Amino acid sequence: MNTFNQSTFKFFGIAFLAAMLLATIVGCASTSKQSSTGEYIDDTVITNKVKAAILEDKELKVTEINVETFKGVVQMSGFVSSQSDINRAATIARSVEGVKSVKNDMRVK
Repeated sequence: MNTFNQSTFKFFGIAFLAAMLLATIVGCASTSKQSSTGEYIDDTVITNKVKAAILEDKELKVTEINVETFKGVVQMSGFVSSQSDINRAATIARSVEGVKSVKNDMRVK
């Protein structure tokens, strides 16, 4: 009977560890509406790089561009002075490493 208890204990121990591993993997996995932890960090880096590139550009005189990133897709919104500013900001965003595509919702004011 002692052997049964040890094997049962081992089985439940292994099952518990497997369940914890599965929960960890599923908890960090991305879905179509939620990023994984790694993707969130990558998106934050991309957002910051796009913002910095826009602010560093000498041709753009903008302060009202909002940038958000989800799974590498950059969404830009806000107000600029001209259509050429919209085009320039989108081009800059596309040139940033990690950007998969750009959704441009900027408007001329």
